[in-house]
Order: sequence, then structure tokens, then C-alpha cells
Amino acid sequence: MRATWNTEIVDRLAAGVERGLDELGAIHATEVTVPGCFEIPLAARLLAGSGQVDALVVIGAVIRGETTHYELVSGGAAQGVMAVQLETGVPVGFGLVTVENEEQALQRSEGPGGHNVGEDAACVAVAMALLARDFLAR
Repeated sequence: MRATWNTEIVDRLAAGVERGLDELGAIHATEVTVPGCFEIPLAARLLAGSGQVDALVVIGAVIRGETTHYELVSGGAAQGVMAVQLETGVPVGFGLVTVENEEQALQRSEGPGGHNVGEDAACVAVAMALLARDFLAR
């Protein structure tokens, strides 16, 4: 799932998600988009509750501006995603970059061989889905 705000950064994160899932041999589901990071928790809750996914990967970028909007969006998104995991038991790889400026966002969304938070989130989602599967099978 991806936010459409800060498209350049999110596109780079999405490429990282694809690399991470491909490397692990994970099945890719349909990509879902939402307007911004604040909307991610509700969409994640809808998908997690559908029974159609083993895990989710959420990506987006919140870049600090001149107001406190940054704190509200990033904190709300993080708390909302955590609540989705705890309420549904569906793991969510958290690939939201919350940064001071575009340069930091670019550093956290690098291409192959560099640091990419989307790729990290994909790996986390798969690892947690496998953990959940192993414990639910007992």
C-alpha cells in the first residue's frame, strides 16, 4: 500500500518493496494507493480484515514542513498501523520515511545496493508473516 503524496520518493520506495519481495520469493498482491500517509491505517485495516492477505507493506514519505502537520501525520500513521497489527494479527511492514528534508528522503529510498526503507519493510513483513504462520500452525 502506498501513499500518493511525495510521489518521487514513494516510487523509489515501491521499487525497493518489489526488490525485497522478489529476493524472498514472496507473492505480490495488488498495489493499493491512498492519498497520503494519514489514510494508510484505515486502508491497512480494511485489507487486513479482508482475510485475503498474510501481511501488508505500507510505504509513504512525510517530509517536515513549516508547521506541526509533520508530527501529526507521522505519529498518527505509525500509531494507526501498529493498532492494525495488534487488532488483526496481520503483520505490517512499516515503510514510511519521516524525514527533515528531501535529501534525507532520497537517502532512505536508494536504488539497488543502497538503503531503501521500502525494501526493509518488505523483508520485515515476510519475516513476520512466516512467524505468525509458524505459531498459528501449532
